Amino acid sequence: MVQIQPVESKPPRGYFGIGVEGASKPMNFGNLSRSAHAFGASFVFTVAPTRRIEAPPSDTTASSFHMPWYSFDTPGDLLLPDGCRLVGIELTEDAIEMPGFRHPARAAYVLGPENGSLSPAMLERCEFVVKIPMRFCINQAMAGAITMYDRMISMGRFAERPVGAGGPVGE
Repeated sequence: MVQIQPVESKPPRGYFGIGVEGASKPMNFGNLSRSAHAFGASFVFTVAPTRRIEAPPSDTTASSFHMPWYSFDTPGDLLLPDGCRLVGIELTEDAIEMPGFRHPARAAYVLGPENGSLSPAMLERCEFVVKIPMRFCINQAMAGAITMYDRMISMGRFAERPVGAGGPVGE
């Protein structure tokens, strides 16, 4: 029987935040903020939300007590820390496919609304536009979780995957 030895992860480097432009469904934003809290986000944000979002029931970790939640009226009002690079997550033809994207050490990811896309003004603000290689759009909370997982894996926090099936083999 193969013995699988746990591999310790390295502490994260850099920071990230994640948000939504045109948030309209509090339950989805609550799910996104809960996932952001679990993945170690430094902040979450909304830009031009269609309604005020606070303490949605889907945020079972009460993430607003553990990391800042920011809200901005327009893409032009979005304020990020110096050196933080804005990354749009959008299914467009010319977007970079996520598996080939190098995540910045200091990043803020912005997702479009449930029933639409990032606005031209927001796309103009983004330094990078990245797409999850899929046939069609998915729910923003799911897209956010995939983005944060990809960031975690690609930032080198864990050992390389083994060549064969299974986990690391003990010596």
